[in-house]
Amino acid sequence: MVQPDAAGRSGALRLVASTPFGTVVLWLLVIGFAGMALWRLSLAIWGSGGKDGRKASRRLAAGARAIFYGVVTFSILKYALGLGAPSSSDKQSKDLTATALHYPGGQVVVVLAGLGFIGAGGYLAVRAFRKKFLRHLRMGPVSPAVQKIVTRLGQAGGIARGAVFATAGVFLVVAGLQYRPHQARGIDSALRALARTPLGPWLLAAVAAGLVLFGIYSWCEARWRVV
Repeated sequence: MVQPDAAGRSGALRLVASTPFGTVVLWLLVIGFAGMALWRLSLAIWGSGGKDGRKASRRLAAGARAIFYGVVTFSILKYALGLGAPSSSDKQSKDLTATALHYPGGQVVVVLAGLGFIGAGGYLAVRAFRKKFLRHLRMGPVSPAVQKIVTRLGQAGGIARGAVFATAGVFLVVAGLQYRPHQARGIDSALRALARTPLGPWLLAAVAAGLVLFGIYSWCEARWRVV
């Protein structure tokens, strides 16, 4: 069993690699994330369809996502090649926060970053609840029942994703306000913190289920999304 302190991407990769088909799954992850990176890069270069498809803000956002997926692809590729697992998001957040707090104005930067995570989490949750993602889907002759299922998947998954981002942001704010770099938490540690609350196991199960639903919704989005 994977221990709680291995809850991040590094621990997840080790768990995947330990399964009978671990190597195959790792390479599928490399291919999948590489495809996401290339797709976002193409949107950053050529823009997306629609009347506002060439706005600079959308291209910048696509470029940032391309970089993110590129980094994830590289880290998984290294592990698949036997060159070591990536460090957890918990350790990375602590290192970055500790570095920031050593500079003048570092506390402000860390608190603002935390508020940014909280705001992003809230935005993702509200956007999902209000079904804003449907504007990017064109399901055509699909039955109303299927459309309803896809809608519920997008809502539940988006709210769960937003909750995880917001929780990580709370830890950053606390670290900045109290000037304690060790209080900073990554996404993996945020999930572990939820597990330690009175309703922890139920909260963690709900978040996990929501993220699984978001993954299933992403398959639907890949099928019916219009860019």
